[in-house]
Amino acid sequence: MAEHHHHHEMPQKSKIEEALGKYNLKISDEEVKEAVKKIIAEKVPQNDTPEVKRFMFGSIELTTLTTQDSAESVLQLVEKVNKFANEYPQMPHVATVVTYPRFTKLVSESLEVEGVIPTCVSGAFPSSQALIEVKTVETGLAIRDGAENVDIVMHVGEFLSGDYETVCDEIQQQKETCGEVPMKVILETGDLGSCANIKKASLLAMYSGADYIKTSTGKEKISATPEAAYVMCQAIKEYYDETGVMVGFKPAGGINSVMDALIYYTIVKELLGEKWLTNELFRLGTSRLANLLLSELTGVETKFF
Repeated sequence: MAEHHHHHEMPQKSKIEEALGKYNLKISDEEVKEAVKKIIAEKVPQNDTPEVKRFMFGSIELTTLTTQDSAESVLQLVEKVNKFANEYPQMPHVATVVTYPRFTKLVSESLEVEGVIPTCVSGAFPSSQALIEVKTVETGLAIRDGAENVDIVMHVGEFLSGDYETVCDEIQQQKETCGEVPMKVILETGDLGSCANIKKASLLAMYSGADYIKTSTGKEKISATPEAAYVMCQAIKEYYDETGVMVGFKPAGGINSVMDALIYYTIVKELLGEKWLTNELFRLGTSRLANLLLSELTGVETKFF
């Protein structure tokens, strides 16, 4: 019996190993650092334009994920988005409003701006440390309440211990629950320890059905870095070349300045090209950036959001 069980597990494992085997996982942190340095020095300055800043504004995922969130505070955020459309008619709207699932119904019912997507974090965000049944139920309820994007977290512990089967299985089950609703998988790159691991995690997430891969929850010591972005975009490109599937990219956490955002924009442009520069395939997980971009675009320090 035990032996039979062993045979039963083998194909799944080799399927994952086989999938990973098609990609270059021998990447060094050093070469990634150098490549990023070069992009920042040579390519970022030319993207420092009002057009790019307007575009980035339209890719912002306006986010509130604090212990102090309440129906009242979330409603205030949504009302700002609604008011913004009237007060700044020449500006694009933000891409999404992101909250915990308990506020999804409120957000989806109170958003008045066409095209702003009610989004939630789910699956026991930010730790992912819940039973898979709980994660899928949470995701299902959020979608029932009107979530049109769902952000989940890859199980970092199982990834680091080498149990890729569990990692992939949990992502697949949550994607099944999402169905047509786009799902972002957060890799928590600051916890993964190396560029090679970030690449592997990116590929496992995409292989398991991620519609986007996202750097970070913003809740750990290290959030998004240009190096992590570089590796993830490399993985997206290779995955696209291999499968024809275009997976979106979202840096999140620690995007504290317009320059930070411009670096991510430039990495996407250089590695993935113009067709990834849409507010569908490129998203920026940051709330701070909205006011900073607005201030730069209007020439007046503005604290709207």
